[in-house]
Amino acid sequence: MTASPNPRFVVFHSDRKLAEGDLRTVAAAVKPLFDCGEHAFLVFDAATTARIEFDLRGSLDEVLARLPAEQPGGETMVDETAEPRSRGPGRPKLGVVAREVTLLPRHWEWLAQQRGGASVALRRLVDEARRASVDKDRIRAAQDAAHRFMTVTAGDRPDYEEAARALFAGDAEKFARCTASWPADIRDHARRLAQAALPSPPG
Repeated sequence: MTASPNPRFVVFHSDRKLAEGDLRTVAAAVKPLFDCGEHAFLVFDAATTARIEFDLRGSLDEVLARLPAEQPGGETMVDETAEPRSRGPGRPKLGVVAREVTLLPRHWEWLAQQRGGASVALRRLVDEARRASVDKDRIRAAQDAAHRFMTVTAGDRPDYEEAARALFAGDAEKFARCTASWPADIRDHARRLAQAALPSPPG
């Protein structure tokens, strides 16, 4: 099966990568296994390694019809942070979400003195913090994704614990060495996920 150029999901069955692509691709790949009573397959979000589950009952057409719709650009339309439909009078419609923030009096006093008021100051502070931590956030996300995948697929394999230590220590050479004996598909996917967390990609 030809992989999608921009895969969003990946399926592993035993030690092999069965398919990679959008939800329709992975559903079509695992449906025959499900119909045969074989449930030992794992579907992951290709970027975060979050486990994905969907209803495989019925025909393949019925399974595909139940999947979330996709936008023309290929993005699955699943919004877990969608706002309720009802809005208060005059509520802005530009993506601004009102939520409670708890601060000490001195924090509110400082915010009240900032140009634009508390809301503008808080948004500016958050944006500055995001920019300052972008590299750390990228590394942490890669570490978390790789570690989740390794724990599920390689937790009982040789050198798993040492590989995990190397991942969080940023030791690319040791990580490559510790994963060398793992099944090829699991090893290669773990290394791909870990690349952003390591100073140099494993060879």
